[in-house]
Amino acid sequence: MRLSEVKSMTETGGAALASGMIRRASYLAFTTIFLWSVLGPGLGSVLGSGLVYAQQNKAFTIVSVNVDITSKSSVDARQKALAYGQRQAFERLMRRIVISGDLARVPKLTKSEIDEYVLDFAVANEKNSPIRYLADLTYRFKARDIRGLLRGLEIRFAETLSKPVLLLPVYEAAAAKFLWDNPNPWRKHLAQQTLSDGLVPVILPVADLRDIGLIGAEQAVAGDEPRIKAIGLRYGVDTVMVTHATLSAGAGGSPALRVDVISYGSDKRAGKLAFSAGQRRDESIEDLIQRAARLTVAKIEDRWKEDNLLQFEQDAVLAAAVPIRSLTEWVEVKRRLNRIAVIQKLDLVLFSRNEARINIYYLGDEEQLSLALAQADMQLRQDEGNWVLQLKGLAGRQGDQSGEPPGEEGRLSPRRRSQP
Repeated sequence: MRLSEVKSMTETGGAALASGMIRRASYLAFTTIFLWSVLGPGLGSVLGSGLVYAQQNKAFTIVSVNVDITSKSSVDARQKALAYGQRQAFERLMRRIVISGDLARVPKLTKSEIDEYVLDFAVANEKNSPIRYLADLTYRFKARDIRGLLRGLEIRFAETLSKPVLLLPVYEAAAAKFLWDNPNPWRKHLAQQTLSDGLVPVILPVADLRDIGLIGAEQAVAGDEPRIKAIGLRYGVDTVMVTHATLSAGAGGSPALRVDVISYGSDKRAGKLAFSAGQRRDESIEDLIQRAARLTVAKIEDRWKEDNLLQFEQDAVLAAAVPIRSLTEWVEVKRRLNRIAVIQKLDLVLFSRNEARINIYYLGDEEQLSLALAQADMQLRQDEGNWVLQLKGLAGRQGDQSGEPPGEEGRLSPRRRSQP
């Protein structure tokens, strides 16, 4: 299918959402109460309604695109570098948001076609010589147009960025388990997955004395939740994944690595992942472990995408009360909602001193909406049969196992995959 045909589809029939399952909302009339005397004449511009899609989802920003091009002149080198960087950024975006099974269906676009999807770009650390150009580039893509392209091709994709996840890399060989001990080739190769910049930012612990005191390999594999929660608190994350890699003899006696990933935390969808990788011909055990580490990160990403696919054929509306203590708090609520990919539109129905009532038009089901809201530190819950949406307090998430904020030792920078 040609790109022009895709555009035609999305501009006509593809632009309209399927009616889907529209849940009845109790707040259908738009009856905003303007509290001019209390909150001032500027209130009208702050309240607003009709958030159509997320403003500029961070998922569509690609950072750290490194270019180093040599050509016949500095001008020619720069032009080639920008064209190369733009293509690299587009391909990284596709790998980030498109489900892996559909990546092969993403069309190979020309430079001029990719140009149409670029919102803007920035250049940093620029250096050049008479024949060479080096720079670090950042590209922002047009979210609505990218969606139109992928929808027209019926390619499945997700946009919701996960909150950071902590991995505990347990390596087992010859019945011995290693987490902090060296050598731990499993930890080493997971730490090397820094070039991936998907929807799930991954953190690895620094493996210092404090980490060693919080949890050991046996406790991690056994699922000691108080200790797992304690190390999660140290790194300020809600979700900890124990990644247990076991080296053993596979079919025919050749080495094989079994990987089990168990998720602990607020995300109930994450559950368990398990797979085995056998040693290939001419592949060392070190190479096998490295390949399994790449597969592990890819499978974590794909599980997240599966849970957060934009389901344009299923839309719904949910009525919720939002407790607020100030106009500033409402502005913050609105800002967070405006960045959530599954939310199509927001109608403000009622506004008072301590509560706003809203209709949220969204894609997918309530569980998917709740998961997306949680990534923005917002909690959706039911109270006597009515939905309540509120900001989650950040206090208590940054402390150690005693709940106290970590000291300087607790703030040691973890090893981290690059974030979008």
